[in-house]
Amino acid sequence: MTDDIYRKLAQHLDNLPAGFPATESGMEIRILRKFFSPQQADLALHLTMIPEEARVIAHRAKITNVEAVERLEEMACNGLIFSIVPRKRAPLYMAAQFVPFGIWEYHVNDLSPDLIREVNEYLPTVSVFWEKLPLLRTVPIKQSLHPELHILPHEKVEELVRSQSRYLVAPCICRREHHMMGEGCDKPEESCLVFSWGVDYYQRNGIGRVIDLQETLEILSRAAEAGLIIQPSNARKIVNICCCCGCCCQLLMRLKNYPKPNELVSSPFLAIYNAETCQGCGQCIERCQMDALLLEDEKIVMDKDRCIGCGLCVSTCPTDSFKLVRRPANEQPAIPKNIVETSKQLARRRGKLGVTGMIKMQLKSKLDRLLAAKTVERF
Repeated sequence: MTDDIYRKLAQHLDNLPAGFPATESGMEIRILRKFFSPQQADLALHLTMIPEEARVIAHRAKITNVEAVERLEEMACNGLIFSIVPRKRAPLYMAAQFVPFGIWEYHVNDLSPDLIREVNEYLPTVSVFWEKLPLLRTVPIKQSLHPELHILPHEKVEELVRSQSRYLVAPCICRREHHMMGEGCDKPEESCLVFSWGVDYYQRNGIGRVIDLQETLEILSRAAEAGLIIQPSNARKIVNICCCCGCCCQLLMRLKNYPKPNELVSSPFLAIYNAETCQGCGQCIERCQMDALLLEDEKIVMDKDRCIGCGLCVSTCPTDSFKLVRRPANEQPAIPKNIVETSKQLARRRGKLGVTGMIKMQLKSKLDRLLAAKTVERF
């Protein structure tokens, strides 16, 4: 009977944009058992992608408003669902996908070696869906830009950051879990930047610290110096920025397994290389996170199919042998306007949320709000 609840929850999470597919071994059920109690799993089934008040979810779950508030707050504090707390309105609750930017990341402070092993064994099953639409995009580090390069506002990391009003930095779960397993690199761990409503949620749950614009820019500068790829949300209006390395980041590690990563990544740029000026120092090889460069006969050999336009090779080349250029127009990725649109597109490409499905979900949410209001009036 208990397994049925977890199977239903796994299916529920799989219907969210990033997916949570079933496996023959039932590994996804074992993972969910580590995070959710049966009662929490049952209540989570009543949350959707639409933020809703506790009274609406109470109506749907057939429990009292008081019980709903208490249980939903506990689940939000435990990193099992997402919550928004407006200043002059009741808190809102919505489903959290498992990964990325979801339940797994919300437990960055609660990791154990056994849990890390189990989740890392499962993650390749999930990440195959991200190839349908990247949830992150690559933008060049500021130090790699040059005056002749045509670059749009949403492609400049500094402009993306300056457009925000609230900032928070959290530990990178990818590097933390590798460190806990005695692996990984020595690149900065405190490097995941969060904006908008995420700032409040991370702060309430103690999984990050609030910072200002100046420190945010300093973190990005240190990330570039350390050779980290800058990856904001795959949207023009971003909600986060990941600073990623090729040895720990789950997304980049999977991307590196492909012979032509630049066909899968969302990036409008490509590095080009002047062999005549190259001195063969090898600095760029150490900085490239995608294994796109190697040294042969004291000269760099570049595999353009592996370049994702991050600019790390450009910024430290002592002979200025590298520079970024825009890809051809037909290779320019379309960038959704916001993360909600990104999520909708990914869900549609996975066959999980068509136009009809979205309309039904919105109508059900409106109907449940009306019915919940009438229930409150009766009491």
